[in-house]
Amino acid sequence: MLKKILKSYDYSLIAAIFLLCGIGVVMVYSSSMITAVERYGTDSDFFFRKQLLTVLASTAIFLVLAAFPYRAYLNSRFLKILFFGSFAVLLALFVVGSAAGGAQSWFKLFGMKLQPAEFAKLAVIIYMSAIFEKKQPYLHHFGKAVVPPLAYAAGIILCVIIQPDLGTAIIISLLAVSIIVCSGIGRKNIMRIIVLGGLCLLLVSPILIFKSGSIFTPERISRFTGFMEPFKTEQGDGYQLVNSLYAIGSGGVTGLGLGNSVQKYGYLPESHTDFIMAVVSEELGAPGVLAILALLTFIILKGFAVARKCQDPFGTLMAVGISSMLAIQALVNLGGMSGLIPITGVTLPFISYGGSSMLLLMIAMGILVNISMFANFKRKYPAKEPEASNVKNVQFPKQKPLSN
Repeated sequence: MLKKILKSYDYSLIAAIFLLCGIGVVMVYSSSMITAVERYGTDSDFFFRKQLLTVLASTAIFLVLAAFPYRAYLNSRFLKILFFGSFAVLLALFVVGSAAGGAQSWFKLFGMKLQPAEFAKLAVIIYMSAIFEKKQPYLHHFGKAVVPPLAYAAGIILCVIIQPDLGTAIIISLLAVSIIVCSGIGRKNIMRIIVLGGLCLLLVSPILIFKSGSIFTPERISRFTGFMEPFKTEQGDGYQLVNSLYAIGSGGVTGLGLGNSVQKYGYLPESHTDFIMAVVSEELGAPGVLAILALLTFIILKGFAVARKCQDPFGTLMAVGISSMLAIQALVNLGGMSGLIPITGVTLPFISYGGSSMLLLMIAMGILVNISMFANFKRKYPAKEPEASNVKNVQFPKQKPLSN
């Protein structure tokens, strides 16, 4: 049985994930070495060591979750903990959280910084997928099937907005939409959601007006003004974008060579986080950029392929949510650093420096790989189930008949 389980893993997907992580660690070192010395007064490999340690720790978690049966997340007790825990952690930020970049979005624990909003993405994916799985017999019923997951997602998004963290809120909103669209609730319910969303926006507008001073800060407004006319405000609001474009342009087709970026010498802020792809373009040129984009696209398409192969709604929707999260975050980051959309502060998956982001991604990838394994196993050996699926103390929900 173990041999059959091992044969069912998608090793091409696993290889792509770790190849991206490896490229990311190298580029974090190259892009952060000057920043570490000049801005923070520490060793040149400071961010490299932290990122490498995060990748190694995340790998251990990835391996555990890749073997852990994903349907165990349907356990009612776990879902209750996920529901109340996600709200409790996000609200605790306003009591014991620390501010960075104008947002109350971080916990400082044992010298490390964690961003709970990153993990809220995965909480929304798991909880919404689980509820839609349980509501399969009456998906047409708006009140029973649609309102509970929608209310949860809206609550999480509101908690993230008031931090404020608009970039993460946008990502959570879009991935929630992707799960809803793929849940099978029908066009009528989708139209009802659109109408309800408009009403909620009217209700939330007083909060936005009241918190406008902290949400629409000069720093955030500058991202829009810098996006509209970057070269007219080169020494002001457009500074980041202009230097990102300089980095992309100076790299040309072949690049300047690994470690030879000029813009990372204090010209390009956040060169190892939000704008790391600009450094990749400058140093590695088109081959480096295309390699990263190809690997990201491969993982995203693999995720959607897993969703198509999966035989249960829970696994299908989780695969859709994880793949959508990866695609949306990559598009938002690449759009910001290339000037196609305003800068949001969203990192590039697997490549940018960031402990919370890397940990979230590896947890999500572990779950996706496990869904893929079960889908492949059921297709190859339809008469059997992997022994790993026999998890003690896990109560799987029973389908309820449609009530009259």
